[in-house]
Amino acid sequence: MAEMKFSKDHEWVRLEGDAATIGITDHAQQALGDVVFVDLPELGRVVTAGEACAVVESVKAASDVYAPISGRIVDVNSALAESPSLINSEPTSGGWFFRIEPSTPVEFDGLMDEAGYASFVESVA
Repeated sequence: MAEMKFSKDHEWVRLEGDAATIGITDHAQQALGDVVFVDLPELGRVVTAGEACAVVESVKAASDVYAPISGRIVDVNSALAESPSLINSEPTSGGWFFRIEPSTPVEFDGLMDEAGYASFVESVA
């Protein structure tokens, strides 16, 4: 399986070939609670690292989902429209949000690895 990296905004990124798959972390979905709605970005949209480009709503709150790397949106997980609960049940697999064709692949290297993210989560808890 491809290496997964993490942002301080609690997104994960998996680089696979020419695309990067993005979702929210297990920690983030637990904090949100039951997800009831997702607003995904438009295909073809160009985003910059750190830009809000999707929204996830739960029974507790609505939160922005940020692009952890820059690029063009090449795919969205349309299954989330019918089953937003996939984000809770499969946050790092079937609950992915969108795929980006990276414009600056080196940004991926600047994200945290799993151990770094675990330390980050502990430090802000």
